[in-house]
Amino acid sequence: MTTVSIITPVYNDFPGLRETVDSLAALSTSVDWEYTVVDNGSTDGTYDRAARYVEDRLEGTVLLEDGIQSSYAARNAGVRHSDGDVLAFVDADMTVPEGWLGDALDVFRAAEADYMGCAVELELPDDPSVAARYDHHSGFPVGHYLEHQRFAPTCCLFVRREVFADVGLFDHRLTSGGDKEFGNRVDEAGYDLHFAPGVTMFHPVRDSLGALVRKDLRVGQGLCQLQCYHPDRYGSPGIPPRPSGVKQPDPDLERRERLTFGALETALTGVRGIGYYREYLAGERARGPGEAPELED
Repeated sequence: MTTVSIITPVYNDFPGLRETVDSLAALSTSVDWEYTVVDNGSTDGTYDRAARYVEDRLEGTVLLEDGIQSSYAARNAGVRHSDGDVLAFVDADMTVPEGWLGDALDVFRAAEADYMGCAVELELPDDPSVAARYDHHSGFPVGHYLEHQRFAPTCCLFVRREVFADVGLFDHRLTSGGDKEFGNRVDEAGYDLHFAPGVTMFHPVRDSLGALVRKDLRVGQGLCQLQCYHPDRYGSPGIPPRPSGVKQPDPDLERRERLTFGALETALTGVRGIGYYREYLAGERARGPGEAPELED
């Protein structure tokens, strides 16, 4: 029987983690699964609260990864300390329906997949802000990412354990883009990448301009890091890659909203550029290409 290890990294977000844990506690499945949370050095008491809550609700494990500030380092710790044949990654603040795990594993087996992304539906709050409506409209095009860029986001990802044993773990040096780098590495190694459009997970929208800006600064930083650490795949640092996955406003939107969303997209593309060049100017420090971390310590 296939066993599944569900892994959630968390940093200063106990409320989001609680939402995730509560949805996992409601799963209805015969799948043999375990749950591991990895706190990435939270400073707001998330680790202590999570340790009590996860044990009480799911008899799960909470680990601490405070040596490296990176969500990818946290995920790597989860992989190393779990036992499942299949690793499922779910971010803190995401929720799943009660049939999610059984449905996902059925698709994973039927497709004989090695690596699989699920669909992600963004949830709007009541009376959403312009930023929330923009984020919701932009969507989470996991199928597009898999088809055109050969990766799935780590918030909704299933991977066979032997894939990690072969190609290595996530690159913990990356602030953003580690999902893309890992997916591209898996693809280049010849493994099967699959999209499960009928297996849906839920993610809250970013509902403020500040949240959108912080995300795009981080994305820009990650784009530069990808080039610094993996120039053979992503090009030489100093010249930003052409924007990919830019989501143009739907022509069916009302004209005012279409213009607003278009202006936001242009501005946020500029924000990504700022993040990129901040990292580039800071990147004169010693760093260079390196191998992916191995599964075993």
